[in-house]
Amino acid sequence: MRSAVWRFWGYFAAILFAFCEAKASSSAGFDFHRDTLSFANWTVFSYEDGHIVSHKNQYGHHYSRRCFVMTRTVDQFYKFARFEPKAPRVDDRELTKRVRNITRRQPWRDPLPAEKRVVIPGYCNLRELSATKTDLMERNIGLGWVVYLRPGNVRMFYEHSKRYQEKTHAELERALAGGEFFIAYLSDFPILHINHSVLVYKHSLSRSPDGSDHYLVYDPNHPDGPRHLEWLPAKQEFSFEKDREFAGGFTRVFQVYGKALQ
Repeated sequence: MRSAVWRFWGYFAAILFAFCEAKASSSAGFDFHRDTLSFANWTVFSYEDGHIVSHKNQYGHHYSRRCFVMTRTVDQFYKFARFEPKAPRVDDRELTKRVRNITRRQPWRDPLPAEKRVVIPGYCNLRELSATKTDLMERNIGLGWVVYLRPGNVRMFYEHSKRYQEKTHAELERALAGGEFFIAYLSDFPILHINHSVLVYKHSLSRSPDGSDHYLVYDPNHPDGPRHLEWLPAKQEFSFEKDREFAGGFTRVFQVYGKALQ
């Protein structure tokens, strides 16, 4: 009888552990203030209400054109890294190797189980790591100019139909329902009021009566808190939140890093 009880609790513990592992690797477990980068992607120009007011960033920051790199990095660390805060920290040379190991993995791959993840010792999470080792992270998560050569970028020139945006909305819903992230390329080409990448990680509200969907996103330009993306079914288009760099409203959405060559 006692052995049967122990077997029961053993099975229960195994199921609970499996559930926790799945929850940890699912986008449902994502925490903005734990799982994103602490530093910002700075714009090249200075803006006010979405309009360029200077052709030189007034703050003098040079870490710019990295929005794709940063959204990809957040995805990669969430899927492939394991933080062990109680373990002793490694030196910068070893930490660089581990960061590069993580950020050179294909972001569309499935999350790794805990025992196969790259260990980052001495830090609680990505937010702490990137705040403490900002320079190291900026130097080693990826180059900005490379993203201009991505094959998937060509869609901005010809995929302008509302039907394509409906399809993209459906893909976004499928990704979130499956516990995955959706990295979005935002563009209104040829106007070019916005040319940017964000990571969509959850719904911010339930679906509105008119069918509108509301999403929370990690925007590399704004590490202080999540931004908002909205799907407007009546217009068959997306709308992005107003900020300093963008006047707000219409944008096309293209999925990136969902598969090879995308």
